Amino acid sequence: MSTYVYGIAAASHPSLPEGMGGVGEPARSVRVLKAGGLAAVVSDAPEGLRPKRRDLLAHQNVLSEAGGGGSVLPMRFGSVAQDDAAVTSVLAERAEHYEERLKALAGKIEYNVKASHDEAAVLHRVMAENREVQAIAEANRQAGGGSYEQRLQLGEMVVAALKNQEAADAVELQHLLEAAAEAVSVGPESTGWLANLSLLVDRKSAEVFLSAVEEIRKSHPHLELRVNGPLPPYSFVEPGPAEPADTAIDTE
Repeated sequence: MSTYVYGIAAASHPSLPEGMGGVGEPARSVRVLKAGGLAAVVSDAPEGLRPKRRDLLAHQNVLSEAGGGGSVLPMRFGSVAQDDAAVTSVLAERAEHYEERLKALAGKIEYNVKASHDEAAVLHRVMAENREVQAIAEANRQAGGGSYEQRLQLGEMVVAALKNQEAADAVELQHLLEAAAEAVSVGPESTGWLANLSLLVDRKSAEVFLSAVEEIRKSHPHLELRVNGPLPPYSFVEPGPAEPADTAIDTE
C-alpha cells in the first residue's frame, strides 16, 4: 500500500498522540517511520485522494500537532511514496539534506501575503500623480468630454499607468517585507494579485512581522493585503537530490 507523508523530523522528536487520525475517510492512523537520525510522520495513503477540505485540514492538523514538539519539515498535501520502505530509503539517502533543512528551519514559520489594488484608491493616486494623464483628462473636460479617439487615448494611458503602478508596488512591497523576514519566496503569478509572497519568519519575531504589515497598510492605503499564517514553512523546504519517481518524497 502507498504511504502518505506529512512531514520529516528528527528521530528524537516527541511521539504523537496515540490513535491520531490523518487523511482519508475513515481517517488513516498516523504513525512514525525512523531511519538513522530522522523520522517521517506518515499514514496509509487512501485511494483517489483529492484536495477536499476535510483532508486538507487533516493534513494541516497532523503537522500542527507534530510541530508542537519541535522542528518538522512539512510536505505539501498529496505527498505519496510507494510504500514504507521507499520512505525510509529516501530518509537514509537524503539524511544530510534533511538534517540541514531541519536545523535551518528550526523555530521558523511562514506567512503568505497577497496584495491587490483598491481600485478607487489606486485610480485616484494615478490621476493625482501622472501629469500627462492629468493634462489629457483636463483637455477632454474642456472639450466637453473629448472625441472618441481622445477618450480612447485617455483610457489606454490610464490602463498603462495602473499596470506600471502594479509593478512598482510589487517591488516595493517585497522590499518592505524582506526587511521584517528572514527569507522570501515569490509565488506564481495569478489573476487578481499584484504580489504573492511567502515570508520565512522566526516564531519569536512574528509580532514584529505582523506590525510591519500593518504599517504598510497604513502607509499604502491603495493596497489591499491578505495575510495567511502562521503556517509550516512549506515554501522553504527545498528538495533533496533527485530520486526515481517511484521512491522520491515530493517536497515541492
